[in-house]
Amino acid sequence: MNVRPDKDDPTTLGLLTQAVHAGNEVDPGSGAIRTPLVLANSYALPADPSAISWSGTDIPLYTRNSGVNQLALERKLALLEGAEAAVALASGVAALHAVFFTFLKSGDHVVLADQTYEATYRLFTELLPEKYGITATLVDTSDLDAVRAAIRPETVLVHTETIANPTTRIADVAALATIAHEAGALFSIDATFSPPPIATPILHGADLVVHSLTKYINGHGDAMGGAVTGSRELIGRIKSEAMVDVGGVISPFNAWLIMRGSVTLPLRMRQHAASAQTVAEFLESDPRVTFVAYPGLPSHPQHDLAARIFPNGFGGMLAFAVDGDLDTQNRFVSNLRVITSAVSLGHDESLIVHVGTTGPRAAYYPHPFQRAGHLRFSVGLEDADDLVADLAAALDATFA
Repeated sequence: MNVRPDKDDPTTLGLLTQAVHAGNEVDPGSGAIRTPLVLANSYALPADPSAISWSGTDIPLYTRNSGVNQLALERKLALLEGAEAAVALASGVAALHAVFFTFLKSGDHVVLADQTYEATYRLFTELLPEKYGITATLVDTSDLDAVRAAIRPETVLVHTETIANPTTRIADVAALATIAHEAGALFSIDATFSPPPIATPILHGADLVVHSLTKYINGHGDAMGGAVTGSRELIGRIKSEAMVDVGGVISPFNAWLIMRGSVTLPLRMRQHAASAQTVAEFLESDPRVTFVAYPGLPSHPQHDLAARIFPNGFGGMLAFAVDGDLDTQNRFVSNLRVITSAVSLGHDESLIVHVGTTGPRAAYYPHPFQRAGHLRFSVGLEDADDLVADLAAALDATFA
């Protein structure tokens, strides 16, 4: 018997319908069919507020605790991820910090992917060890034996990225979750490069999934936010400790913008992935390009794993380099006319940035990344033929 779809019960809906309706409610005051932007710091108390927890997060009370737009966004994010709960914060780094602040203490040990976002790398190689005595072992998380070997009695967390920034190394979520749980540790994963429907790590054993909402989930390059999804118990702790009493909350306006952007997330990811595949295949076919790292290419060292765990496409992020030194990479970027040279990713417009060979993280990159740096390329929503033509023209101009 088929279950009748009902937007009042989002679990009966498919992903596209969830993206449209989840978290949204008809506004009781105005009758607006979209949750409005509520720019309020405080909400009216009942006649007798003596029983209220001033640190409560379940109802609108004070915007540092929760607000209308924040709660709406959290409901949608939890549903899209297949999680019980979510917390929305001010940025992706605020979300990462919230996980580490909440679940780590002095003397704890973390097994950390050696290819990871710069802020995560610095937190575990400088700030957390120096300030709090939290130690980390950096490891190639695609080597499951190395992950097991890095576990210590004091290990309380294993953390990696679904698709590593910037190398595109893939994490076998289910296998890593099993290793962490057998050791009695939590398993957290940054899935910013692979939002739903590309990946849903909660359904494969992850305890906590982190997103920079600034990127794909917002999708329009105009709002900043971060989120963590997981069980009610774990998210409740993050809200109580890292949100209410540290204060890195998302603003109502950013929550409203990201809620709006998330409506088209499944459609946008389908196009990002399709265009990235076209672009990656073009780049790999050009002899002036020395390497292309994209999970959708058979040449990617983990292509078979990626094909198994990413049935809905391989995302919109790739890395490559043109043949030449650092100056050649920069000349190539300056010759682009459609693709924009800027940081960030997951926007509607394509973004490219040349990253050099210096910095401590570079030592963990594959050899091709170390020779002349790399070009991190976030493939946008433009016509794929226009992107290919822009890249071809820039290559011609660079090597004329």
